[in-house]
This record gives sequence, structure tokens and C-alpha cells, in this order.
Amino acid sequence: MSFQTFDDAPVRADHAARLASLRVQMAADGLDAFIIPRADAHQGEYVADADARLGWLTGFTGSAGFAIVTRDRAGLFIDGRYRVQVKGQVDPDHFTPVAWPETRPSDWLRDALPAGGRVGFDPWLHTRQEVETLDKALIDSGIGLIAVDRNPVDQIWTDRPAPPVGRARIHDDSVAGETAADKRARLAAQLRKDGQAAALLTLPDSISWLLNIRGSDLPKNPVVQSFAVLSDDGHVALFTDPAKFDDALRAHLGNQVAILHPEGLAPALLDLEGPVRIDPATAPEAAFRLLESADTQIARAPDPAILPKARKNPAELVGMRAAHLRDGVAMARLLAWLDAQDPGRLTEIDVVEKLESLRREAGITDISFDTICGAGPNGAIVHYRVTRATNRRLARGEVLLIDSGGQYPDGTTDITRTVPLGDPLPDAVVPYTAVLRGMIALSRTRFPKGVAGAHLDALARQHLWAQGLDYDHGTGHGVGAALCVHEGPARISRVSTLPLEAGMILSNEPGYYREGNFGIRIENLVAIRPAEAEAGRTMLGFETLTLCPIDRRLIDMAALSRDEIDWLDAYHAQVRDALSPHLDDDTRIWLQQATLPLGSSS
Repeated sequence: MSFQTFDDAPVRADHAARLASLRVQMAADGLDAFIIPRADAHQGEYVADADARLGWLTGFTGSAGFAIVTRDRAGLFIDGRYRVQVKGQVDPDHFTPVAWPETRPSDWLRDALPAGGRVGFDPWLHTRQEVETLDKALIDSGIGLIAVDRNPVDQIWTDRPAPPVGRARIHDDSVAGETAADKRARLAAQLRKDGQAAALLTLPDSISWLLNIRGSDLPKNPVVQSFAVLSDDGHVALFTDPAKFDDALRAHLGNQVAILHPEGLAPALLDLEGPVRIDPATAPEAAFRLLESADTQIARAPDPAILPKARKNPAELVGMRAAHLRDGVAMARLLAWLDAQDPGRLTEIDVVEKLESLRREAGITDISFDTICGAGPNGAIVHYRVTRATNRRLARGEVLLIDSGGQYPDGTTDITRTVPLGDPLPDAVVPYTAVLRGMIALSRTRFPKGVAGAHLDALARQHLWAQGLDYDHGTGHGVGAALCVHEGPARISRVSTLPLEAGMILSNEPGYYREGNFGIRIENLVAIRPAEAEAGRTMLGFETLTLCPIDRRLIDMAALSRDEIDWLDAYHAQVRDALSPHLDDDTRIWLQQATLPLGSSS
């Protein structure tokens, strides 16, 4: 069975009927508006079918966004990644796309409800920080936020799927680099140091990292959907369906980890002794309200696992390098195969299925996200997912963007390559070269300790800006070690103020998108490591983990500096040396040609 499916989007008419039903339910509940987020109670990017409320209501399948429905308006708030995608998924007669964050939901609500009104929200689906921000922005508007006991979407969703009960498994200590007992003790010691009696963990990847477990509740993300309470003595109460755990896994967890039914979470929060550490940026508003109703002292602080998880230890880095080597072999085989084909004989789905088959041979347990394979104008849809309805036949003279990744037992990969089909498209040469130069600039940079992603973001954009071009997404996201391909809190973005630290793994992925024509993105994963510096100064730099040739046919050689040429030649030499021993003869010959030094004749 394929990891990726190509099902067509639901019929738009269904969403109009669902919107009408929601408005009837809102009126019955005394609400003038209701907010429908993409997130679930864990604030995950990927949600189970049971939690896909936004997609069920609107047809929009992007990984971020939300809707606000009033009695006569329905706004779908989407960021720059989805401005093209939303046009093909959402009925504009019923849902109006709203540019977000340019338009704040508070401003939209003030306009939609000028006389004030009751705006409902599900407190399990919004963080405390999110609710506080919106509440503050609505001061003096006469608009009130109402936490509902029953989500009106759930009340009308009569065939809503059941929550997932995927099998959980052990994540081996040798790959994790630290036992779960040691992790629990380390975090518990920090709680005691901070004067906190317990911490509520709501992010499944934090919990899976802490307990050295992995799961199958969600496709693409090997996490166990759960909540957990970590006590200052190292004990953990894990709230999830016990059916996920076999005897071997229970023995692995030991008697200091209690597996409890999810229904027990609310009573447990009411019984906790404070101070309880809870993260306003990630924990649901409902959890805060439960603690406050019991007069429990709250310590607002980040999830205690989120930074330790982001700082990969030596064993995790070894696993990530090994995973990227195997993934690089699969990618080289794909690109060699693609170059040998007549593009007109292939479709986007053919390429996706070929890549998955090659990754299966390389040892994946899953893909790390649905492969983005966009030919021609489909490449301009930043998070495009091919369906049988949108499946485009490749054509000479077009550009193909392939963004993909794999989940391996020891690591997670994410790579994007952009290739011309046949003769290079002249219009793509200038932006492709600017994107490549930005990716190289970020790869080569050194920076002092304390620098954040916001300080580095412009390095990747500088050559696009010089051409009057840009892209509407961040430059890099954090990546987990055999965990979620999108991992907080580190990222390279104009809004990221978190200092970067050694061991963090990030994507480096500038891009450019010309609607109706083509998309360009080049992405490698990089690990932060110490760099050479003068005495008394701490500097950091990047180690590139991804091993795959970068297509040279769209490069404007005259635009590259000597340093940029040297970097690309050195990178290609590294790729050639690493991959060649693992390739068949035909792919090895292709790789030799694909990694020749710039300026060399083939």
C-alpha cells in the first residue's frame, strides 16, 4: 500500500451545505461567530481525520490557517504559502480567502460584527497565548469571546471518524542517545530547580522524545498522540489510549510511567499540586482553565522538552547523517531515472510513485510528508499535493519542483530539487540562480552565539530582493530526529527571535514562485555546529546533511562569484564521494556528470 494517496478533493457542494448547517447550529448555541482552526488539541501541523474540522468544513487542506464564520460571512485565513492552492480547493461563493497575517482576525471581526457579538471558540483547540492575543485586540469592540462546551462543528459532523489508535513502538536508546529514564530525571531536576512541582506536556513529539517511543497515530509523523504530566520526581502520567501499548513497550517505559485513559486528563489536572509548568504558546486554553478552576498555581514557561529535543545529541546526529546518506541514494536514482525519460511519457503521480518505491528500497518506514511534485504552473503552488484530478503530464520546456522526505528508523529527511525538463526555461534562469545563491549564502555563513533565525533570513533572500523578487514563506524550519519533519521552536524566519544553538537541525529552502508558470525551491537540511572563531568568542555555522546533486542547467554562471562556485563544486564532490559506492553503474555514471565542477564540459 502506498504511503501517499491521490484522492481528489471533496465536491464543493458538500461544503456549502455544511456551512449552512453550521450557521443553524451557531444560532441554536447563541453565537454570532465561530472560529474553526486547522489545529487539534496538540497544536499539530498534521491532524487525524477526526480532527480535520477545517478541511471538512471548507475543503482547504493546507497545514496552517483557520476560518471564522458569522451569520453572513465566512473568512478563510491563509498565509502566503496557500494563496494559489486555496483558489482550487475552496468555493469562493461561500468562503472568502483572507490574507493572513496581513489581516488580523480581530480587525476582520470588528468589521464583520460592528455592533459587537458573541464569538465562540473551542478552548481545547486554541492556546492560551492565542486567546489572550485575540481578546486584547478586541478590547472596546463590544465583541466577547465565548469558550464553548461543545464544538458546533462536531455537533453537525454526524459521520466524524473515530480518534486514531495506532500501535506505539520503542525508539531504541542507541539511536536516541539517552535513555528515557535519564531524560525524565534531567527534566525533573530542572523542574525542582525552577520550583515547579509538575509540568503538563501537550506536544506529542515532546512526549515521544521524552519517553523514547514512536507511534503511528498520524501519517508521516511517528508520534504517539497523547498528553503527559511530568512530576518533579521523574514520574510521568501518560494520557492516551492504552490499546496502543504492548507488553514489551510497557516494560520499556517501566513502573515510573503510568498509562491512563485520555478521559482521565481533566480530573488529573484538577488534582495537581502546583506550581504546574504549562506553556501558553502550545498548551490548550482548556488546560489553563481547569488548573485555574482548582486555584492551582501556574508557572507559565516553555514546554520543558522543546529545547532539549531540538538540541540533537551525537547519536541523533549520527542517525540523521546515516538517514541522509540512504535518502541521497534514493534521490540520485530518481533524478538519473528522470533524466533518462521522455518527459511526455510521465505524469506527476508517476514521479511520486517512483520516488516512494526507491525510498522503500532505502529503508523508509513512511514518507515525512506528502511529496510535492509540481510541473509547470503546479510548481507555483507552494504546498501542492497532486491528485488524480490535478495530475499533470510533464512537458519539455517546463520546470519540475520536487519537495519530499522520508522517515527512517534513525532519521528524518526533507529535500527539494528543481529540474528543467528538456531545454532550460529562459525565464527561470534568473530566479533559479538567485535562489541558489541565497541557499549557498546561508550554507556558508558563520554567526555568533545568540543570533536568531530572524537575523539570518535576509541572507537567503538578498539576491532575489536585488531582482525585485521574494517568496512568501519562511526560509527554514526545525526538523526532528526520526520525529516530525516540522519541529519547533527553532526556525529561520523574519519573526523568529529564538537564539540558534549547536545541535539544532534546520531546513535551508529559499524559493520563488511565478503563478501560472513555474515554481523554484532548493532545499538542504543543515545542522548547527561550532565554527572557528578568535579566542574568547563563540561562533556557529552549518553542516549540510543532505546529499544530492543540485541541478546546474538553470544556473546563470556569470552571476556566480568565485566563492559560490567553489562551494557548489565542493558540495558536489562531497555528494559524489558519499553516494557513488552505493549506486548501480548507470546511476554512478549519471552522478559523475551531474557533479562535474562548474564550467567543466560534459
